[in-house]
Amino acid sequence: MYIQYVGFETAVSSRIYAFHVIDSPHAARDFTVTVQSEAFRPNGLKLQDGPGICFARLDHELQVQAQDSRAEAHLIIGERDIREYLVQHHPQKAQGKGKKEEI
Repeated sequence: MYIQYVGFETAVSSRIYAFHVIDSPHAARDFTVTVQSEAFRPNGLKLQDGPGICFARLDHELQVQAQDSRAEAHLIIGERDIREYLVQHHPQKAQGKGKKEEI
């Protein structure tokens, strides 16, 4: 399976990321993933994280899809997706700025 990032559009209160998926022998499919603008904040996602978090969510949905239930063509990034992404990619942000790790 090949997932290609196509680009993004900025809407009033969100960014919509577009992807093209090639999965032989199946037909190619197009997907969009929306992230609310408020997710991009100092203690949240960076703008550069947009394509990465959307790719991760789309990849997950494609991996768990079954033949009788295919992944939705439009996905929305929620708070849970953001928390999981921050834990994996920005551990300091996930813990909270200024909090010290207990030993």
